[in-house]
Amino acid sequence: MAIRISDDVMFLKNVLIPMGDRTRLAADVYLPASDAARRGRDRFPAVVDYIPYRKDDFDPLKNTDYNYLARHGYAAVRVDIRGTGASEGVSTDEYTLQEQRDGAAVVEWLAQQPWCDGHVNLMGASYGGFTALQVAAHNPPHLTSIIPCYFTDDRYTDDCHYRGGLLRLYYDVGFYGNSMIVRNVMPATGDGPGGGRAKIWEEHLQGNEPYLLEWLRHQTDGPYWRDGSVRDVADRIRCPVFMIGGWRDGYPNPPLRLFQALEVPRKVLIGPWDHTMPDAAIPGPRIDYLHEVVRWLDYWCQGLDTGIMAEPAVVVYMQQYQPPTPDRMLTAGHWRAEKDWPPAGASEKQLYLAGEHALADAPGSAGLDVYAYHPEVGVMGGLWSGGIRFGLPGDQRLDEALGLVYTTSPLEQELYILGWPKVMLHVASTAAVMGFAVNLCDVAPDGTSHLVSKGMLNGTRRDSLTAPEPLTPGAPIALEIQIDCCAWRFLAGHRIRLAVSSADWPNVWPTPELGMNTVYHGQDHASCLILPLVPAQGSRPAPSFRASPVAPSPHSAALQPPTWRVSCDMLTGHVMATIGTVREQRVDPATLIQRENSVICQLDPRDPAHASAHGRSIHRVRRAGSLIDGFSDVLIQASPTHFHVTIDVEVRVNDTAHFSRHWTESIPRCLL
Repeated sequence: MAIRISDDVMFLKNVLIPMGDRTRLAADVYLPASDAARRGRDRFPAVVDYIPYRKDDFDPLKNTDYNYLARHGYAAVRVDIRGTGASEGVSTDEYTLQEQRDGAAVVEWLAQQPWCDGHVNLMGASYGGFTALQVAAHNPPHLTSIIPCYFTDDRYTDDCHYRGGLLRLYYDVGFYGNSMIVRNVMPATGDGPGGGRAKIWEEHLQGNEPYLLEWLRHQTDGPYWRDGSVRDVADRIRCPVFMIGGWRDGYPNPPLRLFQALEVPRKVLIGPWDHTMPDAAIPGPRIDYLHEVVRWLDYWCQGLDTGIMAEPAVVVYMQQYQPPTPDRMLTAGHWRAEKDWPPAGASEKQLYLAGEHALADAPGSAGLDVYAYHPEVGVMGGLWSGGIRFGLPGDQRLDEALGLVYTTSPLEQELYILGWPKVMLHVASTAAVMGFAVNLCDVAPDGTSHLVSKGMLNGTRRDSLTAPEPLTPGAPIALEIQIDCCAWRFLAGHRIRLAVSSADWPNVWPTPELGMNTVYHGQDHASCLILPLVPAQGSRPAPSFRASPVAPSPHSAALQPPTWRVSCDMLTGHVMATIGTVREQRVDPATLIQRENSVICQLDPRDPAHASAHGRSIHRVRRAGSLIDGFSDVLIQASPTHFHVTIDVEVRVNDTAHFSRHWTESIPRCLL
């Protein structure tokens, strides 16, 4: 039944979409209602957000993106993936082939509905950006275009589970991986399709499994991660693609990489944003990105000449130095546009590691520098942003003191980079397993070090991400480490710095062996930093954007600000990182959703093999006469040879035990 939720929008609740095996996926549909929105039509193009994040936990009136699309003539459709939210079936992992086929079936079913004109588009951020690309690779006939935001094209190299062949730490244990466990055992917030909420809930309770265990079992690249990685099959995507990314987001590499691989009409827009939509992201500048989305949709769905395809195909924000305050609201810089990729006039500049910890224009005489592996390095590098909305890097000097730094003389003229810096590093280690982290930094005249971008590689994956081999202690090896894609303007008088260490804690799990590492430089071992230079001006004039109507406040000013705290026990030397968020939202006058996520990461720098992390996720639904609490605890205790995992999930109804389940598994470390 259609409900008018505003003057402009009609709302269809729990539309049931049948799959081939008779499983039904639940969807909410936002339809244009006003004369201005309808434009004299009764059928509309559809824009689908295909995700597992429980559509019924949100107030339809406050789903601003969906309402915006409906007010501008589009049917916005939010679909709960199989086994999640109000949808039938079970969910045992992310991005399965079944999930992808379901998504293609959703596209075709929607195209046949009486309110749809046959044009169907997929649009989403993070999980929804992943699924947009994955479904597009199946090429459903009625898929008109996709708009993936903050996404990956490679599930092993560029996602929240592994980094350069090293296991990510805080995020899955405390946030995404943990929260999906409890989300997937909670009942649908509403009445569920066909009044079958209890049946669907029981199906989820009995059949859903923690995704996290499967990720830990696959510590090397291979077929498991290739499924759903469209980087391998970009040629299968046949529809136009509009990609949106952020330099401080956890996915800075895929947008330009995929842009170059695609063979269809495409555009890419990358701002200075973290994992938050461009109208609300901190840091800004924030833009009215939905205006750009509607211009795109009007062009491809309705044939309107909005001018968007005549504008530059590549638009990025060129960042520059500012004091690296972790709660800063804006990023200094300017918009830059390119006709294509690679950009016109691009070149490379090599800077060689040299004596006196210099970065020089030519290799110097042979030399070496030695540093100790400090597993606690990384606390100033910021938090990997694949879901949380805070955690920008601060002044890097605290971390740099525990590694090696190589720095240029003050620049005589400004220098622009756009693309992927990389480091050719000749190293040796006394350990059989060792990671190597490289940070590209901008050093101001006062000595403050601002992180531009970073890269990391497990030395055991030096030749292969699929078949690692231990290091031979003391034997020199050559590493090529790609630094994350970035756009940066180095000002005259500033210095370029490369910092070398072996940790990024608590973003990445520490390798187990202490060791001494050697970096070789000079004629025979020409370790160097390679920068992707571009001219000062882009090949096309940069477009202007409408300012965002959203005015966010700093994270620290919130009534319940997030927790991000690092402490050290001065007697034992143990370090602990505590990270957490609390969120609350009202679905309707009778329903309140509360979510809490937290993680405590603990490390003895003298014994990194026994690091641990304990994450807790709470999902609470308060309704008139009902309180449903879900709790999920993930504890990973490492040893030199294994990750020992304990997972407990519990559901309580009105403070009475309703469901609980326990998993425990010891998973061998594969040279991690």
